[in-house]
Amino acid sequence: MEFQLPEGGAGAAAGTAHGAKVLVIDDSNTIRRSAEIFLRQGGHEVLLAEDGFDALAKVNDHDPELIFCDILMPRLDGYQTCAIIKRNPRYAHVPVIMLSSKDGLFDKARGRMVGSQDYLTKPFTKEQLLRAVESFRPAAG
Repeated sequence: MEFQLPEGGAGAAAGTAHGAKVLVIDDSNTIRRSAEIFLRQGGHEVLLAEDGFDALAKVNDHDPELIFCDILMPRLDGYQTCAIIKRNPRYAHVPVIMLSSKDGLFDKARGRMVGSQDYLTKPFTKEQLLRAVESFRPAAG
């Protein structure tokens, strides 16, 4: 299955020098702030959401290039949030990386079933987060 960016998408003209626009969805203020600091240090633009509903509004308003999504959140969990994003043809190409404090095979498989590209176990390091962005952000050009 191939992912295609819309014509003239963010990756098309900007080249690899610009940072990615990354959305971090997590109900933990500590995790959101850590991810924001690490990503900004890596030169990326960061958007923050504290739950799935907040995230869906931000995805619609800001068109992120990559999404980190916590699994265990109130109201709308990470699996539901990822599935809703992936069902929308406008955002189906946006890579979603699940975040969880659990490192279970079942969680990883369930994340893949709803469309996530990868899985990071919390607490993550700055290097893990930045490596994930570089691996999954849309290729420039």
